[in-house]
Amino acid sequence: MTISRASSSSGLFLINVGAVSSVSSQSVCGIPAMAAAICSYTTIQSRSYSTANYFYVLILVMIVIIPLLTMRTFAEERKMRTEQMLLTAPISITGMVAGKFLAAFSLFGGALIVSCINLIPLYIVGARDSALSENTATTISGPNTPQIIGSLLGVLLIGAVFIAIGVFISSLTENQLSAAVLTIGALALMLVLNIVNQIGSEENGTRLINNYVLRYVIDWVSVISRYSYFSAGYLDWAAIVYYISLVFVFLFLTARVYERR
Repeated sequence: MTISRASSSSGLFLINVGAVSSVSSQSVCGIPAMAAAICSYTTIQSRSYSTANYFYVLILVMIVIIPLLTMRTFAEERKMRTEQMLLTAPISITGMVAGKFLAAFSLFGGALIVSCINLIPLYIVGARDSALSENTATTISGPNTPQIIGSLLGVLLIGAVFIAIGVFISSLTENQLSAAVLTIGALALMLVLNIVNQIGSEENGTRLINNYVLRYVIDWVSVISRYSYFSAGYLDWAAIVYYISLVFVFLFLTARVYERR
């Protein structure tokens, strides 16, 4: 009996989804719950329609959640000595890596979409306040929909980069805890570099990093710096290409790790 390449590819993808979901379902399911608490605190309780702080805090949470999602994608396969089953499957190494990535990204993307329910109360409150303001001189615009859509797209792209990095680090070790810690460290370093790069003012001469070349390199490495356009409601094609390129780079490196074995 022969198995077609297309059916084997889809089958491997389903296996990867099952493996990732069985391991990381609790951490992924925690995203909508935490997002609800963050959204309530940064918008409704703060009496603000701006969702900028909500999405920035959500990115901070992703630094911890996503490594828990990706830590066992390959590390567990090596520990349980089951990676040979994947390597001998009727699919290329690139397809295997892509299946692992898509499985984790599907769970993350689904959780992020579900968390959009948290924004419904903000629109309800905005509609109520807008109706009440019709009798006053105050104009209330409510939530900024383009800003929300742009921020969601930015968070989705950053999440894809984080997942690709996590999958790559997971392929380097058989210890899932080490994979999680190393991924958290790498993602946190990206955030810290962006913060350090923004400290001070060039006009006042208080810039912490005065070297322009070094600032440019740090700005290129930091994935957070390009998110500002999305949070303002703009579609930055250069940033989209940058994020997608990073995903392909780390998936390519992951494939190279297994090609050398």
